[in-house]
Amino acid sequence: MTWTAPEVSLPRFEPVGDERTLLEARLAWRRALLLDKCAGLTGEQLAQRSVPPSNLSLLGLVRHMAKVERGWFREFIGGEDLEPMYDPALGHDADFEDLDPARAQTDYERLVAECRLAEAALATVSLDDVFTAEGVTWSVRAVVGHMISEYAQHNGHADLLRECIDGRTNR
Repeated sequence: MTWTAPEVSLPRFEPVGDERTLLEARLAWRRALLLDKCAGLTGEQLAQRSVPPSNLSLLGLVRHMAKVERGWFREFIGGEDLEPMYDPALGHDADFEDLDPARAQTDYERLVAECRLAEAALATVSLDDVFTAEGVTWSVRAVVGHMISEYAQHNGHADLLRECIDGRTNR
């Protein structure tokens, strides 16, 4: 049986609330939107680079965002010392380049797990807390804003990739 990315229910986004609630809700919505772009596709379809000459694929975006979630929330904010998610010998873009449709379910589930772990790390800090990553001081608030922007950018990519795979456009 071929694995297919599951259907995703987009969370309801209420545009009224305190700052933290709004930021976390917007980030949760952006996360779910990327998974929704993958819904109903097989590993082979997710790995398809449908907009040549770009190396982007939906599976590459899933892998990339798992790495980004882990880096910002668990490593930088949470201070966890973790092994690289992808083999450093394969280069900085291994998340986009080292695709295997047979690993699509594992890669998808890794993103879902990293999002839950990121939520847990975020729950332990204040938006006003600061940390230093690679010589730059960041507030937690700035990281959440950055992640919303990162997902927004890649969800735009995902719209185009998905449309080229099967014609489905943003719902």
